[in-house]
Amino acid sequence: MSKGYWIVRVDIADPERYKAYVAANAQPLAKFGARFLVRAGRFENPEGASRSRNAVIEFPSYQAALDCWHSLEYQEVLKLRLPVSTADLVIIEGYEGPQPA
Repeated sequence: MSKGYWIVRVDIADPERYKAYVAANAQPLAKFGARFLVRAGRFENPEGASRSRNAVIEFPSYQAALDCWHSLEYQEVLKLRLPVSTADLVIIEGYEGPQPA
């Protein structure tokens, strides 16, 4: 079974209020087995558009990634983020096929 990922790009308008979202999202993310592979950190944007903050969150399966997003718990937490940030979020299935040699 392929893992699932959230790829998130965020611009934060109110960093102080955004902290409430960060604290609250831990519970639903943990419930669905999420772990951060990327969380803020340095980055370069050599092509295309960007936002100020980036994250890649891994889930044990694509279904778990979908279920977390649609859960009542996460939808409640999301209400903390929406008024203070603008985000692009993609939920994507991991790849387990051949790799470059």
